[in-house]
Amino acid sequence: MEQLLKEAYGNVFEPALLTDIANVATLVDFKEGDHLIEIGQYIRQMPLLINGAIKIIREDRQEGELLLYFLEKGDTCAMTLACCLGDTKSEIRAVAETRGTVAMIPIGKMEEWLGKHKGWRNFVFSSYNKRLSEMLSAIDNLAFMKMDERLLSYLKEKSKVNQSKVITNTHQEIAYELNTSRVVISRLLKALENEGIIKLNRNTIELLK
Repeated sequence: MEQLLKEAYGNVFEPALLTDIANVATLVDFKEGDHLIEIGQYIRQMPLLINGAIKIIREDRQEGELLLYFLEKGDTCAMTLACCLGDTKSEIRAVAETRGTVAMIPIGKMEEWLGKHKGWRNFVFSSYNKRLSEMLSAIDNLAFMKMDERLLSYLKEKSKVNQSKVITNTHQEIAYELNTSRVVISRLLKALENEGIIKLNRNTIELLK
């Protein structure tokens, strides 16, 4: 386990911290589509993403879901950190975008390492800042960007985390994550294809630019 942790976090965690994590962490494998965290759930362990990608979603019971951001290798979820340390229920849903592995850390160790390891303190504060910036970007997208701009940004981010120019989500799935209708998404995708930015295939969307 320590080697896996080193590959994902060796540039931010000191050797002693990597050893401490390996001694208490539990590795959990997941596959695409798995729900790793549910809204309303108490979180008793903090996830460190060893590999793969996870999308973090906020739910509006009347309007549907909204994609906040993606987690990638070497990340953790700041909102999960807050729930763990504050013993509060989760307000987000974490869904696996790809297959991968997380290392689950007990709550007690999270607090202990804040005083013991500088690398851990820096990582926690950096994660908060990064996730806050991403959530502010999500708010900006909603408030200031047109839907076609949000759609293109979404497609590029999906391509990045999946490391592929081909996106397999259906028009309905995209509409759900962007909190709009399938008809709107289909129309905007066709417009992007006419501009030569994407190519629509029977079950996939290919980014050309």
